[in-house]
Amino acid sequence: MIKKILFTFLMGTVLVAKAQEPKFTEQDTLRGSITPERAWWDLTYYHLDIEVNPDEKFISGTNTIRYTVLDKNQVLQIDLQPPMQIDKVTQNGKELKVESNINAHFISLKKKQKVGETYEIIVHYSGHPKEAVRAPWDGGFSWKKDSNGKDFIATSCQGLGASVWWPNKDHMYDEVDSMDISVTVPKGLMDVSNGRLIKVEEHQSTTTYHWAVENPINNYGVNVNIGDYVYFGEKYKGEKGPLDMDYYVLKDNLEKAQEQFKQAPLMMEAFEHWFGPYPFYEDSFKLVEVPYLGMEHQSSVTYGNQYGNGYLGRDLSGSGWGLKFDYIIIHEAGHEWFANNITYKDAADMWVHEGFTMYSESLYLDYHFGTKAASEYILGVRNSIRNKSPLIGIYNVNKEGSGDMYNKGANILHTIRQLIEDDEKWRQILRGLNKEFYHQTVTTAQIENYISKKTGKDLSAFFNQYLRSTKIPVLEYTIEGNTITYRYTNVVEDFDMPVRVFTGDTEHWLFPQKDEAWKTEKLKGDVASFKVDPNFYIETERR
Repeated sequence: MIKKILFTFLMGTVLVAKAQEPKFTEQDTLRGSITPERAWWDLTYYHLDIEVNPDEKFISGTNTIRYTVLDKNQVLQIDLQPPMQIDKVTQNGKELKVESNINAHFISLKKKQKVGETYEIIVHYSGHPKEAVRAPWDGGFSWKKDSNGKDFIATSCQGLGASVWWPNKDHMYDEVDSMDISVTVPKGLMDVSNGRLIKVEEHQSTTTYHWAVENPINNYGVNVNIGDYVYFGEKYKGEKGPLDMDYYVLKDNLEKAQEQFKQAPLMMEAFEHWFGPYPFYEDSFKLVEVPYLGMEHQSSVTYGNQYGNGYLGRDLSGSGWGLKFDYIIIHEAGHEWFANNITYKDAADMWVHEGFTMYSESLYLDYHFGTKAASEYILGVRNSIRNKSPLIGIYNVNKEGSGDMYNKGANILHTIRQLIEDDEKWRQILRGLNKEFYHQTVTTAQIENYISKKTGKDLSAFFNQYLRSTKIPVLEYTIEGNTITYRYTNVVEDFDMPVRVFTGDTEHWLFPQKDEAWKTEKLKGDVASFKVDPNFYIETERR
């Protein structure tokens, strides 16, 4: 009976494990990998030109796609998700053959594609785009009404993909160098998109708003926001000179916005200090009210936090410090540096976006309220880490890692700050990242190597521990008199991170080894008050 029960248990465990293994399809590979039909051309320019019909929840228009040939090929992949459909594709006025595989569309080019030359195609498309169920997490188009019954519309598509509503090269590795966005809406409404408003065209029953983006932009950062907007703004004296900070809100919320958005220049001051100049001066900075919580759309950050501090009025850290700032203003704007300036090549490395940006919240507190406030906030969000799966996801199938990428990612960076023991050096590393990888797409390995190089520490085992495993180091120790004996357990190969401890006001550094390698040393100070510095992301066990 015991053997049978054990066998049943083991078989059940195997079945559960197999059930939990992610299953990927051809569509996942077509979306998440650099296919041969993507690799041969370098994206340089988009002109997205669409008309939005709110009554029908319908959009139609074109995307002009300009590219430079890197290698010989005659078939080009463009992505657009049903129920949106490609009506036709042209090059030099000639219609091209399109073979579709659900979300991926393969365009056969008639003109010989010469290496080094630049060409363009025009994709004509239309349809009823996916309606967002729970934006921004389950994105698409949000078709809402404001309190006056006027249309209030916005897009959100991170993870889901920009191809849910417009045709593009929907892989993060290749950002377009510049972009024009033209959006036609019913009269009485305004569209706010990325970049700067360069022209408004009035028609009989519609209005077209033309926006220009000078900087590289990732696809999911492109957005359309339509509403009965009013505008106010200011000029911020930034590190690169005057920066236009523009705000678009519903008319009824103007007074509340004028008060709440006072945090925007405070954000800019803190983040330029820690991360370097705002990366998109040419395109301005905008906050745009939307009918969902918010999103980091480049130079057009969307806002729906109900004009209150915290996260919809809640402090995610439980420390009290989370109510000192508007979570959406600070977090989503922090993405301008980590997500929009430094962008992951593959969704598996999404922690680079979310870990650094969650950490930016504590640096905002550090700048305006002090280091103690920043630490208490980080320790507070640590309580929400689950450690069920690694932070790094699966490559080439558009699969991000664990949702712990936010809170755990922030605590990883907070721990590195402790190891450096030099806040100015740490600040220069954060600024250096934004300079070294300015307007680039990156891998986790590039970020790891940069930080290791600039700290002068081999952090390879550190990153393996926290990014690629779910193990949290356990510092086991015993104290007899003024002697401490200690070691690490639950660690990966070669993990030997030093840790700071205190006996009263006396600081010590311990250098634990793995498993059997107990170390013993004398402590000075008030040993009875021994304490491990909680700013290190480890667990402790006194034996």
